[in-house]
Amino acid sequence: MRFLVQGQEVSSAMEAATIKFLHLLALIFYVLLLPSAGSTAPDTLNNGGNITDGETLVSAGGSFTLGFSPADALSSKRYLGIWFTASPDAVCWVANRDSPFSNTSGVLVISSTGVLRLLDGVSGRTAWSSNTTGASASAVAQLSDSGNLVVREQSSGAVLWQSFDHPSNTLLAGMRFGKNPQTGEEWSLTSWRASNDPATGDYRQVLDTKGLPESVLWQDSVKKFSTGPWNGLRFSGIPEIASYAGNFSVQVAVRPDEVAYVFNATAGAPFSRLAWDPAGRTWIVWMQSPRGVCDNYAKCGAFVLCNEDGAATLFCSCVVGFSPASPSQWSMRETSGGCRRDVPLECGNGTTTDGFRVLRGVKLPDTENATVDMSATVEQCRARCLANCSCVAYAPADIRGSGSGCVMWKDGIVDVRDLEDGQELYVRLAKSELGKHTAKEKRRAMERKRIVLPVTLLAPSACMYLVWICSLRENACLLSASDELGDENLDLPFVCFGDIVSATNNFSEDNMLGQGGFGKVYKGMMEDNKEVAIKRLGKGSRQGAEEFRNEVVLIAKLQHRNLVRLLGYCIHGDEKLLVYEYLSNKSLDSFIFDAADKRVLDWATRFKIIKGISRGLLYLHQDSRLTIIHRDLKSSNIYLWQDGKAMDPVDSSLLETCSPTEALRCIHIGLLCVQDNPNRRPLMSSHPEAQGTGENTGSSMNDMSVTVLNGR
Repeated sequence: MRFLVQGQEVSSAMEAATIKFLHLLALIFYVLLLPSAGSTAPDTLNNGGNITDGETLVSAGGSFTLGFSPADALSSKRYLGIWFTASPDAVCWVANRDSPFSNTSGVLVISSTGVLRLLDGVSGRTAWSSNTTGASASAVAQLSDSGNLVVREQSSGAVLWQSFDHPSNTLLAGMRFGKNPQTGEEWSLTSWRASNDPATGDYRQVLDTKGLPESVLWQDSVKKFSTGPWNGLRFSGIPEIASYAGNFSVQVAVRPDEVAYVFNATAGAPFSRLAWDPAGRTWIVWMQSPRGVCDNYAKCGAFVLCNEDGAATLFCSCVVGFSPASPSQWSMRETSGGCRRDVPLECGNGTTTDGFRVLRGVKLPDTENATVDMSATVEQCRARCLANCSCVAYAPADIRGSGSGCVMWKDGIVDVRDLEDGQELYVRLAKSELGKHTAKEKRRAMERKRIVLPVTLLAPSACMYLVWICSLRENACLLSASDELGDENLDLPFVCFGDIVSATNNFSEDNMLGQGGFGKVYKGMMEDNKEVAIKRLGKGSRQGAEEFRNEVVLIAKLQHRNLVRLLGYCIHGDEKLLVYEYLSNKSLDSFIFDAADKRVLDWATRFKIIKGISRGLLYLHQDSRLTIIHRDLKSSNIYLWQDGKAMDPVDSSLLETCSPTEALRCIHIGLLCVQDNPNRRPLMSSHPEAQGTGENTGSSMNDMSVTVLNGR
């Protein structure tokens, strides 16, 4: 679903703000996929020549075209730009973005000194100039198959000026993105003002060279998003970029006169301004950033982890050993104040008893105020951090091989989030905090208490010993389960790990139903031929420990026909698993977002589902033994109410069969229930018609306001 705001669709505030902004990670390759066979347009503008509106330059392979065009079909403004020949609306560079022509009088000329000028053919006004230096009487301008417009000295080939040094809103393969530390010159991207207006917008994508290089999105003077620091292979917060190794290579070059990010397309890779589908002649999104709520810069404050799957904890949770700095603010869903230590560090006079807890699978914090030493070893980094009482965390600067270099953070760490395939961050804690939430030591203590009998035992004694040791192991396992679940008295079966392995065919990929932030879910067949769904906590996932306990303790106490039943649990070493009833019809999204299957669910069926969900929520909020608030209600998935547009969210396949009264009532209740002010949200019990227990007898028109950040 998408927001509907003032008649304009946007998927989120950040997406609206980045309209037509193809920043660093909106990858643009120059692979020659669609040559323009038979094209007679030149690729070169010779000394003294010109191009008028209606004429073009086309690169030798036909990939790119330079010429005059409007920003959209309805605009009278004319711009000189470079676009993909296969997709003329995919403009990747604009010369006069802030000085458009109001008619077709524009002309591009190259002077006798090699300077490009864009002139108004009527008034003679200069709308744009290349300001070429090192002018030569024999200079020419050529559009290359990389999309680069190059002015070079004709005899020597020396480059006098190139469009790649002056990016617009698009980064093409081969372009630099960074800074010259000696001159201060910067190569950055700037958003369009709107999708049909290439004028300079409010957003800039730059390579921050303080600390470790990292790509940062700014809105004016406000930092909105960071990719995380460069770790030798990729940006820390974009681990998925490694999956595109077959299509492009990435690197950060660090030299005295240049700190820059560059990427190059692999030969044979698809044409990609995200990704070009030659059959459908459309662009396909490969990847994009920012991606979600945890990509909002420093959303959770200092010493806090952001987790996209943690809506129940406001997406934010304190690092172990820390607690909310302002509990009252956190209770109001304001977490930017971050967390503070539970126990002060013990450091001074050259001694310390502090240690480190490793956070695995995270995006490294912002390094703007961190200390970086690429020559240090990881061991030296740890020692240096311990010796500096201001050091609160450290990590390897380069993760290649066994790791090298040193990054040390002082005072605080911000913009940290959970990531699959993320990095390791070592956070400093007082000695008394290091043993928190660890069950391994207890299990090892049980192992040390086992009595090792002589191997010369007679057969009967050996059998008795094996029975005894198996019993001891089971008791140890159950003790571990008690450690994890606390003292809760649960009427819930403990399932043997071996039975789960057998049921899932050793966790075969063929049995996998899906996966999420918790881990993977497998279909299993138990010995009594009962089908189950088994949720397996990912071994590298720290986020699951607390969620595991909550899910077992809370859901075991809930019984409702509209809630999936928890049948059992298992704790085996580092393995944590939950056994649920198996539902063969899959999840709702597999139907409503499928063009064919969505027609299976007519309005009567969907309305029945809506009422079932309402009954489940009412049970959680009011009727269960525990009062539970389901907090994963996302405003980013809601349409805004608008006069005359209220039925727009209804799927077109339902318009002929649905009841407008029922549909509008469901939409209205949904909007009321996600208002920012909790005090204005109605109780589920106040809407009996949504639960199927009565008819609508009246309603209160609660006003609702949503602030949306629009690019301008």
